Amino acid sequence: MKSLSLTHKIMASAAAMALGLGLSGAASAADVTVATTAIVEHPALDAVRDGVKDELAEAGFVEGKNLTFLYESAQGNPGTAAQIARDYVGKAPNVIVPIATPSAQAVVAATKEIPVVFSAVTDPVAAKLVPSAEASGTNVTGVSDLSPIGKHVDLVLQLNPSTKTIGVPFNPGEANSVVLLDLVKKHAAEKGIAVVEAPATKSSEVLQAAQSLIGKADSIYVPTDNTIISAFEAVAKVGVDNRIPVFAGDTDSVKRGAVAALGFDYYDVGRQTGKIVVEILNGKSAGDIAFQGVSKTNLFVNPAMAEKMGLSLSQDVIDSAQEVIQ
Repeated sequence: MKSLSLTHKIMASAAAMALGLGLSGAASAADVTVATTAIVEHPALDAVRDGVKDELAEAGFVEGKNLTFLYESAQGNPGTAAQIARDYVGKAPNVIVPIATPSAQAVVAATKEIPVVFSAVTDPVAAKLVPSAEASGTNVTGVSDLSPIGKHVDLVLQLNPSTKTIGVPFNPGEANSVVLLDLVKKHAAEKGIAVVEAPATKSSEVLQAAQSLIGKADSIYVPTDNTIISAFEAVAKVGVDNRIPVFAGDTDSVKRGAVAALGFDYYDVGRQTGKIVVEILNGKSAGDIAFQGVSKTNLFVNPAMAEKMGLSLSQDVIDSAQEVIQ
């Protein structure tokens, strides 16, 4: 679908609003296309996509009525991410929403004109999506999910005080993962804790990476690394089989076997991203919107999995959690 002038959309929306549609914003009744893509499918990134779609619907952009909502997964392949980005640029949607750093890098490299609203990107500046934390003046903005790594290290030590070494499975090919690993090392060093790296460049290597930590790590911490999270159950299995507690940077992983996570609700991250998309559909320039961070965190715990990994969570910890996985 060719991108139409928002001035024309404003004119079209007036007639629709007169019919009592009650849709907010100048472009809300016009037909628009929003193209979303993620580097891989896993619960956190899927929740971002769903949050974006629901926020659009709440603003009056409803799929099947006035919204064409596209979605493609790169299945963990950066080459596929680049191909999807080029395909989307050819379709000329009103906004492209790449989810996670590799997809965002691919889309930003593919277009300097179509508005891009990234989501779930750890460090947009380090990933070279935007030049600084200020409004970029380009076609790019979005939402960063930089994890509160210091709090994560504190949580590991609180729940497993005997930890002297933290094992970190990560994909060295993901810029976001390298940033997070460096932060883990920094905060762990401040506590006198060593860090052992366990690289995996694709999902099929995650089990082997986790197994390499047996006998080397007292706790395993999985950051918001898309490759590792896509095969999280493999890490959890190593934790159970060897009684090594596994902690995570995203709360969805607690449902999949982590002992605990202090993180964001990625559906809320999607809703926050969707609000920016709506602003752009209603006429605001992406370059005038500084990228945003997420400040609210939630504690998720899984007492049953903790027991299987050799830990017993105190009642105080369980009571303080926003969600307890049974």
